[in-house]
Amino acid sequence: MSVAFDDLEVGDEIPVLSKVVKREDVKAYADASGDQNPLHQDDNFARSVGFPGIIAHGMFTMAHLASAITTWAGDPAALKRIQVQFRAVVYMDETIEAGGTITALDPTTRRATLDVWVRLERAGEVEQPIKNAVAEVQLS
Repeated sequence: MSVAFDDLEVGDEIPVLSKVVKREDVKAYADASGDQNPLHQDDNFARSVGFPGIIAHGMFTMAHLASAITTWAGDPAALKRIQVQFRAVVYMDETIEAGGTITALDPTTRRATLDVWVRLERAGEVEQPIKNAVAEVQLS
């Protein structure tokens, strides 16, 4: 999907992208990133520090958010800036959703600013592993 700047309005939402977090995906991320922290790979270690099992890397979760943005924009190079706050952990087999809302459009630079987020439902409550986040996207 590719969006045209002239078709957008402040308040438009980008499509939500969902992903079930799987152990093999977290392992692949650990291998690609070089972050071999046992918190992300060893259930016994994770339990020893108070978690029920391994957790996803914060950057794994942010990568999912970046995928939502670049899928909407139609070009990975369109994402020019992203700033996030990591606020909650993500466990295996949880479904994370990423999305956002356009908050500003600059016709001179043809850039869109978005408030973006990652959320999940846990025990009937919505958690936001990433919130207070902003992305800037260059559009055609």
